[in-house]
Amino acid sequence: MNVDKRPVIFIILATLSILVGTLATTFIPLFVGTTTPSIANVIPYKPLELEGRDIYIREGCNNCHTQTVRPLPFETARYGSYSMLEESAIDRPHLWGSKRTGPDLAHVGRKYPAVWHTMHLKNPRSMYPDSNMPAYPWLADRNLDTRYTEKKMKVLGYPYTAADMKALQGKTEMDALVAYLLRLGKELRQ
Repeated sequence: MNVDKRPVIFIILATLSILVGTLATTFIPLFVGTTTPSIANVIPYKPLELEGRDIYIREGCNNCHTQTVRPLPFETARYGSYSMLEESAIDRPHLWGSKRTGPDLAHVGRKYPAVWHTMHLKNPRSMYPDSNMPAYPWLADRNLDTRYTEKKMKVLGYPYTAADMKALQGKTEMDALVAYLLRLGKELRQ
């Protein structure tokens, strides 16, 4: 039987195949359970890290840096193990990125100490002479604005203590951004 010469049968078969495909892709993932990451092992952000993440977004770092290592050999060879879904399960918004002008930062917290990050943010060319990253020296001079930190922690459901909030006093925006960068790659309990 030549289906393409019988338009009514062709339309019926095309509609059935679209329906089956739609139902399969819609309902099967609901029962498999792999679409929802487990956050049992995820370490919530501390107040300083959360403020650093907001500075990271404000300064546009996510425009040049991704935070996800794809499971491709050339990426895992350069950046280490590929990113797990749980690593960004609590992020709102996700900062995976798609354009990589600078290196991927998914695991940068495991790679360099705080002093390195501070020097790099103040003058990127002191660490990499050919870097096209702008310098951010003023972050070290700006006091951290913590007026909304407690409210953010409550809204996002992250645990915090009075000592965590008190520890923010006297911190700079550089301290917060470095704390956030040091946390990247350490999202999961081992």
